[in-house]
Amino acid sequence: MTMERALPSGPAPSRLKVWIEASRPFSFTASVTPVVVGSVLGALDGPFSWGRFFIALCGALFIHIGTNMVNDYYDHQSGVDTLASQSGSQVLPRQLLSPNAMYWGGIIAFVIGSVFGLVLVRLCGWPILALGVASVLAGYFYTARPLSLAYIALGEATVFVFMGTVIIIGAYYVQREVFALTPVLLSLPVGCLVAAILQANNIRDIEADTSHGKNTLATVVGRRVANWELASLIYGAFILTGLLVLFGSAPWSILLTFLSLRLAIPAVRRVFQEDELLGIDEQTAKLHLEYGALLIVGLLLSRFVG
Repeated sequence: MTMERALPSGPAPSRLKVWIEASRPFSFTASVTPVVVGSVLGALDGPFSWGRFFIALCGALFIHIGTNMVNDYYDHQSGVDTLASQSGSQVLPRQLLSPNAMYWGGIIAFVIGSVFGLVLVRLCGWPILALGVASVLAGYFYTARPLSLAYIALGEATVFVFMGTVIIIGAYYVQREVFALTPVLLSLPVGCLVAAILQANNIRDIEADTSHGKNTLATVVGRRVANWELASLIYGAFILTGLLVLFGSAPWSILLTFLSLRLAIPAVRRVFQEDELLGIDEQTAKLHLEYGALLIVGLLLSRFVG
């Protein structure tokens, strides 16, 4: 049984700190890592533009922030995020921001991200517009009505597609202005691990989500099956990596990513052994970040070692 959190004592945090907390910076690996991966792949195939890279990075990051804030707003409105829960940024349950401020903060973040996106459309053409519009819509309707994708067990699929494949192929396109197969293939293990962050979060919140009618994949299949799904996502990322190398679709140097098994194995073991999973989303986010960093290093090394 989850104990209800007491309101924090002491002086209130600064306004800036509150907004930073509301953005959930620990989760930024989910948007930053795929942008860097796609950009590095583009650099390996031709000239690299730092300007386009930073514009793409800022655009993806602000769309991610908008998604987080709108998500917090709707989860708070539906009663999912409370002081008794462990989900979201907890800024709204702690009354550090008003729901209205959180919602419009998210909208402003979406607008800023879209402005960066429009600059890339001017530089790279309409394919970026298509990817950008789809990403903003997916981010907003992740919890917003009438779609509420996270409430109909489509959360993991949504983040797999948009924070894995779409960002990586988009970042590659920004550099090369062409679509290619390799970014799609390498997006698969990255997508598995970003979906694992959400799956771990939903396993942690399975009781609270069930009581409030939020139908995540974990609440639909139950804790036991959800545990195995998480294990499949995490270990599946490494299996896919090995297969890509085995079949010559990726350089052998990306096998450096297997060093991140040091974080993967404890994360999987934990969901099978523990009932209380406080911080499991941050734990899987660290795994995603370390895997992504090693993937980037491996790709860069391939330029020198063949």
